[in-house]
Parts: sequence; C-alpha cells; structure tokens
Amino acid sequence: MSDVPAIGLNDANRIPQLGFGVFQIVPDETAAAVKAALDVGYRHIDTAEMYGNEKEVGQGVRDAGLDRAEVFITSKLNNGFHKPDDARRAFDRTLGALGSDFVDLFLIHWPLPTLYGGDFVSTWHVLEEFAKDGRARSIGVSNFQPAHLDRLAKESDTVPAVNQIEVHPYFTNESVRGYGTEHGIVTEAWSPIAQGRVLGDPVIERIADSVGRSTAQVVLRWHIQRGDIVFPKSVSRDRMTSNFELFDFELGSHAMDAISALDRGESGRTGPNPDKFDYIPD
Repeated sequence: MSDVPAIGLNDANRIPQLGFGVFQIVPDETAAAVKAALDVGYRHIDTAEMYGNEKEVGQGVRDAGLDRAEVFITSKLNNGFHKPDDARRAFDRTLGALGSDFVDLFLIHWPLPTLYGGDFVSTWHVLEEFAKDGRARSIGVSNFQPAHLDRLAKESDTVPAVNQIEVHPYFTNESVRGYGTEHGIVTEAWSPIAQGRVLGDPVIERIADSVGRSTAQVVLRWHIQRGDIVFPKSVSRDRMTSNFELFDFELGSHAMDAISALDRGESGRTGPNPDKFDYIPD
C-alpha cells in the first residue's frame, strides 16, 4: 500500500491526499494507465462522466487485482444532466460503467449558473439522495464559487465534502480555498501544474535545484503542504512514479511563500471562469 496521507472529510470519511487523474486520457489508454498508477501505489482515481472513460477506470481497477474497497474513486455529473431525473439516470450509468454499486465521491462538475434557470440546488438535492442511500459515500462540488456555496448552505442541509477547483502557483484561488477552510470543505486542485506552464518558471526551477527534485515534484509538494488534494495525470509509468514521490522531502517556508507569490490572479487561470462557463457536451 501507499504512504499517501488521508484527509478527513466533514462527513467522517477519509480521502487520499494524492490521487491519479484521467482527464484527457483517451478511453483506449485509460485502463492501462489506471492499472499502472495503482501498481505504483496510487489509491485514488479521479474521473468524470464528461471524460468518457469511467468504464475503463473500472476495468483498470479490476485489472490491478485490487478489491473495490481499496480504491477511492471520484466521478462527476455531466453538465447536460442537471435536471433531477436526468441526474438520477446519469448516476446509475456511472455506477454501471464503473462496475460498482457505489462511488466514493460524486461531484456536480460545474455550477452552470447561467443555465437551468440558475438552479443547481435541485441538482444538489439529488446528490443528497445518493449520499443518503449509500451509493455515494461522499458528495461534493467542483468549480463552485463562494456565492454558489452560500446558496447551497441556505437551501440545503448538506455541506459539500470537497470543492474541486483550479489551483496552481499562477492561480492560487485563495478566496475559494479560504471559504472552504472556513466552512469545512476540503479543496481539491485541478490543473495543479497549470498544464505545464509553471514548470519552467525560474523561481520554481531554483527551488527544485536547491532540494534536488524536479519542478513538477516541487509544485505538487507545494499543493500537499498547503493541505489540498491533488491528482496529477500521465500515461507514462516513469512520470507516475515521479509524481508519487512527494512524501520524503519538504519545502521550507521561504520556498512555499516564493511559490505562492507567483499568483497572477484571474489572469493566471488556464480554464474557464465558473461564473460564466456554460458548456454542455453534444
């Protein structure tokens, strides 16, 4: 088993802090990539209905010869299925694709405040159903801003266990992270190395040289020390292994502060602004 620490969630469940992401891994390569990641030691796999590879994630877990209970699997609701009955059917399809009778964590992928009459609360109520019947061990959101989270707090009984948001040194997203800390919502960081953009930054290169690590390891370690969950992705076994080797070194406070100081605010985003994003796949 891995030495990855687990973080406690507000529902008393625990989640491995380091996971393996399968965003943009094509289905034909996903099962092999998941198996390789599990062989390396990962025990947390992050997928989504919109990624189109849930079935292959399930196959990769089975190919690794692991019991389902040994692997923490996250998936997310497709943007096209926010209406309650659509969400219920989509969740059933997720379980069928994974070949499992439960998912460890299920998220609303995007709030889509300009669609569905701005109603993501009724969608959240459906996720509460999944948590109540045990088919989703934990439920959360992705790309929710503080105003969206405030609305859930006012109109529902369940605080999201996690909020998966874009976070990296060029976009530290402190307002959303701070909201999560204040309200017991764990932050998961997507695009943790800004799609590779931060790896050539001179500040990060100097820190990497000083600790004898790669720039990717330094950035991922920065996320870990900030207390966020992170899930890099790669189809390369060597890169998977390198990304996993984060727990035998530590960054000093000056290095941590120097990396955080690279924040560019809104201009540092690599992805869309959640207040405006309205994509629904065909």
